[in-house]
Amino acid sequence: MKKQFLEVGQIVSTHGIKGEIRLNPWCDSPAFLKQFRTLYFDNAGEKAIGVVSARPHSNIVIMKLEGVDTIEQAQALRNKILYINRDDVSKDTVFVQDLIDCEVRDAETDEVYGKIKRVSENPANNIWHIVNEKGEEFLFPAVKPFIEKADTDNCFVLIKPIKGMFGAAEEIRDED
Repeated sequence: MKKQFLEVGQIVSTHGIKGEIRLNPWCDSPAFLKQFRTLYFDNAGEKAIGVVSARPHSNIVIMKLEGVDTIEQAQALRNKILYINRDDVSKDTVFVQDLIDCEVRDAETDEVYGKIKRVSENPANNIWHIVNEKGEEFLFPAVKPFIEKADTDNCFVLIKPIKGMFGAAEEIRDED
């Protein structure tokens, strides 16, 4: 079952003297967090806080939260985790945690390559670690031209793999 409230970052310090915070974002881009008007201090959505402003600054987000008007108030929030409500995001948004354990299939042949066991973040794109039934791990670049469909509700992903990616050794033997 998908989580309703998702972790999006940790407050790492203050910014200035008027209560702004510095948030280390745990999402693809700091700019993603500009869209939210409400965040939460818990994963149940019971401790909501309004967002007055949010702006990306290098690899962090500088935020002004409702009711946090002094450096002391901001300092008291240090190391707290902030959450978003899944309902506040476009239905087309795919979260990394929803991809874990999704079955990966070939979009043309429906061949099953394995399941996504983890996702690594890299500067150019994320890398999916796909593990097959034999325990072999394959690294797959998670870029749009190679992904046909991600259906996290039904726990599968359809991909257009690079030739030889899932069995280069077998293909080489077949050519001999």
